[in-house]
Amino acid sequence: MSGHSKWHNIQGRKNAQDAKRGKIFQKISRDLYQAAKAGDPDPANNAQLRLVIDKAHAANMPKKNIDRAIAKASGIGGAKFEEVTYEGYAPGGVAVMVSALTDNKNRTASAVRSAFSHSGGSLGASGSVSYMFDRKGLIEILRDGLDTSEDDMLMDALDAGADDMKASDEKFQIFTDPSNMASVRDALQGKGYELDTAEVTMIPQNRTAVPEDKVKQYRHLIDELTANDDVADIYETGILPDDDDDDEEE
Repeated sequence: MSGHSKWHNIQGRKNAQDAKRGKIFQKISRDLYQAAKAGDPDPANNAQLRLVIDKAHAANMPKKNIDRAIAKASGIGGAKFEEVTYEGYAPGGVAVMVSALTDNKNRTASAVRSAFSHSGGSLGASGSVSYMFDRKGLIEILRDGLDTSEDDMLMDALDAGADDMKASDEKFQIFTDPSNMASVRDALQGKGYELDTAEVTMIPQNRTAVPEDKVKQYRHLIDELTANDDVADIYETGILPDDDDDDEEE
């Protein structure tokens, strides 16, 4: 019995790891698609695509997955993908924006609406919560192995055209105007920095504490949305009871 239990625990951990790896690959696939769609599908002519491909390689993403995501952006295979955004409120009044990439908007809208209703939230109209977020360029540089002080990093970021920077023990977060993200990215890479993230994202203006009696429902909503293959990004204002208020969340 104990042997079966041990196997079951190992299998459970493996399934959880596989699920986590799958979600990482899913997010990278969306980033690959968006980078290729916004520029040239040839990474030799697309710096943002090269950055995402490097991230895919670092995550041990199979080459066929990388090629398939880029092919979608190029229109190979016939399917037409569209980017759509949904807005609503999670339990506890937490604002949520869902960015999806889909070849069937009816299917995706139904699944997103169902996720909100299952969890005690409500899907809203366009513009119902987007005003609570600022669209910004976000560049992240990991501090592990980086011999650069916070002051020097700030000066380099400002010289590159960034608006602001936030430092933690793990990383530097550099914020830009969305239209300047690519030029700031290129300038920092030109100075020799290795970037962990370079993207345009939605940053909440304020955070909302999730009431303790709503935490389970809130987690259920986020988990159900995350499990949806069409969902590319989830932006939300929630702070769970064990979260650090200063954490920035994409």
